[in-house]
Amino acid sequence: MFNTKSKDIRLNLAAFAASALMLTVVQAPFRGGFLAWICLVPFVLVCRPQAPVRRLVWTAYLVGFLYWLANLYWVGLVTVPAYIVFSMVQGLYWPILAVTIRFVRRKWPGGLTFAVPLIFVGAEAFQSVLFTGFAWRLLAHSQWSNLPVIQIADIFGQLGVSFVIGLVNGFIADLVIAASERRLVRPLVLAKAGIVSAAVAATLLYGYHRLAETPDHTIAGPLLGSVQPNIPSQVKELSESGDSILDGLLTDSNACLDAGASLVAWPETIVLSSLNRGYVDLCREDTRPRVYDRIIASHVKERGYVLLGAHSSTVDTRDYTITDRYNSAFLYTPAGEQTARYDKIHLVPFGEYLPFRQSFPVLYNLILKLSPYDYDYNLTKGTEYTTFEINGQTRAYRFGVLICYEDTDPTVTRRMVVSPEGDKKVDWLVNISNDGWYVRWKDNVVLPSMELPQRTAITVFRAVENRVGIIRSVNTGISCMIDSTGRIRNGFESGTLPREAMDRQGVAGWFTDRIAVDGRTTVFSRYGRWLDILCGGVLSVAIIGAFGSSIAEARRLPGKAPNR
Repeated sequence: MFNTKSKDIRLNLAAFAASALMLTVVQAPFRGGFLAWICLVPFVLVCRPQAPVRRLVWTAYLVGFLYWLANLYWVGLVTVPAYIVFSMVQGLYWPILAVTIRFVRRKWPGGLTFAVPLIFVGAEAFQSVLFTGFAWRLLAHSQWSNLPVIQIADIFGQLGVSFVIGLVNGFIADLVIAASERRLVRPLVLAKAGIVSAAVAATLLYGYHRLAETPDHTIAGPLLGSVQPNIPSQVKELSESGDSILDGLLTDSNACLDAGASLVAWPETIVLSSLNRGYVDLCREDTRPRVYDRIIASHVKERGYVLLGAHSSTVDTRDYTITDRYNSAFLYTPAGEQTARYDKIHLVPFGEYLPFRQSFPVLYNLILKLSPYDYDYNLTKGTEYTTFEINGQTRAYRFGVLICYEDTDPTVTRRMVVSPEGDKKVDWLVNISNDGWYVRWKDNVVLPSMELPQRTAITVFRAVENRVGIIRSVNTGISCMIDSTGRIRNGFESGTLPREAMDRQGVAGWFTDRIAVDGRTTVFSRYGRWLDILCGGVLSVAIIGAFGSSIAEARRLPGKAPNR
């Protein structure tokens, strides 16, 4: 009995580890995306109907926790306690999925082809919304460079791509089980093969069709510029760095404007001052907000537009205390004026605000002690999906801004792209970010982490979902242009950054390139994350059934410690 138990544990650990290893390899920047189509098979096969639940749960959780611990190491560059706790929370998905798959195999033999995509995509749906959402390392992201496959995201969202991948994984698992039971050539197996083949073929045909028709729906837009500093946050967050950072931005921005850029984007919070008019106007002439505002206004006057990231501050004029601070984007115009502002809506918990400040003060104070700062750094979230406008040579153009991790949020992005009535209201999007948090700094050299290319790969799906071009300006990288098919554009019209977009990590520079304006409005833009809701609902029902069945199973074993 002891040998059987040990063998069972080793089998569980080996199978879960195999899936974890493949899931690690398939993510950007590795081009091992083909492994995504089989990566869930070991996981599914080890969740046998007769597998003891407790053993399955703890082995799945152990490997799941280690998987996230290994792949979120860059969070530890900012805060080790949050990194460990977050990995522990993310690891919970693995035992939940394991018990649910086991339940499905008990109740619906041969049903993995359809159960696997519904269950695993349901888990991705929950992961994308719980605790404000963490849409990271999804199955779909493994296909970021496989353009024909990802075009279906304009109907289903990114989880549509995950669904097709899950469908193939589920069918292969069904096929392996059928082969082991010598029932491979059966009508049901052949029918499932036909359905899966048709789904993959339809995905590819749709993708090639969308790619082929894109030139007929796009027009050349204006020349845009992007500035990429290379400053680790240990340096950037120092107040005394403000002047030298601004000098560097102005130098590269001048180069963009001289190259003909109509609009130049600077990264998130790169200007170390609050710049909103209500705050600047209260400051003395010789203070940093006034000085920086004048310098930037002079820089753009009669030359072009600059979009930049800085903070905004709301001041109570009765006692001149700051009541709210925002992570904002500002537009300066050729008239030398600041005309529009967007306040970030999707704030990152622990990074931009600490939860429980009002509801659970004791816990809030504990979290504050474990945070990377020794002061209250809570920001206030914005409420308006601001649309910016610039005047081109032949027409006016409109664009929206995604700050930092908002490019991982499909809901914020689509609301930035379409009006409540479902009409497309922007010509492109600008993503400004500060990824200097997720690099190491050794001997005055910036060493990038995996976070940089993974972020860029995720942004691809926002472009496809809404058929909108995106230009990125990111401190430490990766600054690039992504077209409405999700293609990350290598090269540019002029610039100093590396020609290969994925090589723009841990380097400084600038580029200018012409953005294409896509006139299509997508199903996803109009109707949103309906597939997420469907799969999330199915998973919820399956979880209830799985855990209810496990409890009932345990009760049928009186006087024994079940599932040992």
